[in-house]
Order: sequence, then structure tokens, then C-alpha cells
Amino acid sequence: MKKNDVILQTVTRIVFFIILTFGVELFISGHNNPGGGFIGGLVLSSAFVLLYLVYGIETVHRGTPFDFKRVAALGVLLAVSTGMLSLLFGESFLSQTTWLVDLPVFGETELGTMTIFEAGVALTVLGVVVTIILGISEDVE
Repeated sequence: MKKNDVILQTVTRIVFFIILTFGVELFISGHNNPGGGFIGGLVLSSAFVLLYLVYGIETVHRGTPFDFKRVAALGVLLAVSTGMLSLLFGESFLSQTTWLVDLPVFGETELGTMTIFEAGVALTVLGVVVTIILGISEDVE
């Protein structure tokens, strides 16, 4: 018997983008405020878990063109390569380098290798959490 969950699906379409925006905000503001790659990745993964709960695994897989295991692998590669890059310049592993860049809209902005590392952590957490949730759901079915 199929449940009539039109209201849940409609609300999810809106809440999904709100959660994604909040996750990106946590990731970006995490350098100087509470948040960062790990927390941002957890919030981003909760948005995808909500989609899987409401629409089902097959429907979401048809709409998302990427494999979350590869997302996790890309995140690990990004985070580790950031640390290895500092070794190439004679610094210690994961030492941070920052640059002040004058961007057209944002003005003078500080960019650093820590932001790239945090992006790798966020992608890793997103990929691992969604993969674990999908693995648990396969055991239940």
C-alpha cells in the first residue's frame, strides 16, 4: 500500500535547499567561527539522507549523478594532497599558507590552504555518512 506523502515531499523539496545552504555557510564560516569541514559535511549529508528517506533510494540515485564512495575518496585525496603540498615547499605536513587576494565582488579576501583542506574533510564526511546510511538501508531491506 502506497502512502500519500505529498505534503512531506513538497516540504522536503524546500527544506533540502535550506539544509544545503546552511551546510555551505557552516563550511565557509568555520575558519574563524564555529563550524568547518566536518560540521558542514555532516549537515550536507543530512540533506541527502532526508532525500533518501522521503523519495526512496532508487529515485534519488536516478537524480544524483555521482557515487558517494567516490566523493569520499575525492575528499581524502584533496585533504591529503593539501598536506603533501606543504612538504614540497619544505614546510611541515599540513602547515597553512594564506594569501590576500583582491576579488571583484568580495574585495580583499584571505584565501588559504586550510580552506582546501576543509573542503576535503567536508567531502569525505559527506561521502562516508551517506555511504554508511545506504549500507544500513540495504541490510534492512
